[in-house]
Amino acid sequence: MSRFSERLYRAAQEIWIKSHRHPFLTELREGTLDPGRFIYYLKQDYVYLIDYAKMFAIGSIKARDLETMVKFAELLHSTLNVEMELHRQYAERFGVTREQLEQTRPSPTTVAYTKYMLDAAAQGSLAEVVAVLLPCMWSYREIGTAFMKFPGALDHPLYREWILMYGSEEFGALADWCIGLMDRLAEGLPEQELAQLEERFVAASKLEYLFWDMAYRQEEWPV
Repeated sequence: MSRFSERLYRAAQEIWIKSHRHPFLTELREGTLDPGRFIYYLKQDYVYLIDYAKMFAIGSIKARDLETMVKFAELLHSTLNVEMELHRQYAERFGVTREQLEQTRPSPTTVAYTKYMLDAAAQGSLAEVVAVLLPCMWSYREIGTAFMKFPGALDHPLYREWILMYGSEEFGALADWCIGLMDRLAEGLPEQELAQLEERFVAASKLEYLFWDMAYRQEEWPV
């Protein structure tokens, strides 16, 4: 019997392929992306990470065993104290100060994405928490590892570091842990609940695509 994560992967393939072909990512891979677009992305991604970290806190609360609780707590700590600090240091290389990151106003798409995740996590089971946080982690691993193999992608003096981060073995191991957890949580669930998890996963994958598109357009509030 195939793993549930394989079903999720197939369900999201069309939108993931569309993301891989988005100009933001193809231009980043080729080193031609306008730095202004990347700076916009960095700032929005920073405020996204604040809410994404909350997903790990909710995961720790909803975990039913100590091992899973501890792992989510470690992810929360790592996101707040390691990843976000690296994010701040990286942004400084683009001339973005810590104050500017902190003052970033979430775009409409960022708000839609983070609130969708937090709402699903607050109302749902641990499996739903994982279903909505997994597309970000898993798709970034896919993008990072693919870009690592693309000729010349690592030649850019600034984008190289981003590719190395998400193509790293450490990040891949994190994604693998979450994929494995998704499979364990889905085991034995009735089809109705599996379909709900699939719906959550696909919706979050679509919001991932919209996040790339938002960054490329440098989306602003209409008023």
